[in-house]
Amino acid sequence: MAEQKITACLWFERDAEEAVQHYLAVFGGGARVVAEQRYTEAGPGEPGSMLTQTFELAGQRFMALNGGPHDTFNDAISLSVDCADQAEVDRLWAALSEGGEERDCGWVKDRYGVSWQIVPRDLPELIADPDPVKADRVMRAMFTMKKLDIQALRDAHAGA
Repeated sequence: MAEQKITACLWFERDAEEAVQHYLAVFGGGARVVAEQRYTEAGPGEPGSMLTQTFELAGQRFMALNGGPHDTFNDAISLSVDCADQAEVDRLWAALSEGGEERDCGWVKDRYGVSWQIVPRDLPELIADPDPVKADRVMRAMFTMKKLDIQALRDAHAGA
């Protein structure tokens, strides 16, 4: 795999290692830790504790940092996941919302505070329909949902 030029870094207070293990379990299929660094005597973390882990989910690299309580996640940055079908939407929604918070329009905040968009592959195409009436119906349907329902979105598109 070619080296990824830009890697998103996720700042955790102290549970980055636990979060990475959770994400590896959720996404499976080749998800892996690529590298890790541990704090030394120089600190500021406990010597030997995890500083960073670089990990891969679905071929995309991320870095998790145990950076302390200085910063927290917010919805200004989210991770959008392309889902092939309703089964994948349902599985990821359940795994990522467990201990977290279900949000509107396919968004979920996981138990670590990271925001995810669980997006059915059909949604962008349905919303981009050149017929503004169809696109509007899909948007209106989406605004009534937390977890996105592909069939309901298709039905809205069709005017059913």
